[in-house]
Amino acid sequence: MHAGFPCLFPNLQKTLRLGSKAAIDAGELPAALDKVEGRLLAGGMAVALRLGFGYLLRDCHLDAAQAAKANAFFEENFIIIDPMVPGGKRYYQGRFLIRTSRRGDDMNVLLRFCPNPEALYIKTPFGQSLNSLALVDTQVLDENQADQIENDPSKVDLVVRFKDVQAIVGLLGRSGVDVVGLLLENLVQLTGHVGHLFKLGAIATDIQLSLDLPKAA
Repeated sequence: MHAGFPCLFPNLQKTLRLGSKAAIDAGELPAALDKVEGRLLAGGMAVALRLGFGYLLRDCHLDAAQAAKANAFFEENFIIIDPMVPGGKRYYQGRFLIRTSRRGDDMNVLLRFCPNPEALYIKTPFGQSLNSLALVDTQVLDENQADQIENDPSKVDLVVRFKDVQAIVGLLGRSGVDVVGLLLENLVQLTGHVGHLFKLGAIATDIQLSLDLPKAA
């Protein structure tokens, strides 16, 4: 286990909990997470990821201050200057498969950033604006679909495997969760390009800083 992992997970947890609260408020995730299992949890987690990581882009076409914050967040985390590509820039397009190791849990979520760059900006009566719906895409997969993606490096960058559904509930729904303990007890396993985990943690950290939330313990 890399020594830097524990310091990344608290802000990832906070971002997931930010998204899960929004999902609960929207009626898309039950409030009593301890009793949620399998595909229902996958659906709720997909919404939590989408709302959590896309939180700063919400309503950015309606408010100038929010638009400025959203653009700064997007430029810092998703725009990559690259003179080798047309236009001189490209976008971060990390792909993460989140699932459990226990066969039959049916808890599989694919998280993709900027999957369709052409849709990242939309025209509004006030000019061009970031499209909050295009930043993050999540899909709930069945076990066979998840297996196929996990075994195809062209479709996923990092696979995050939790031991079981309760390990995910511990991360997503409970306060004071010992995330370092999840790692040390092998309740979380990582496969693929681990550098993307640091990127995910950096994005989550920037969300917390932009929202002026208390630092993760």
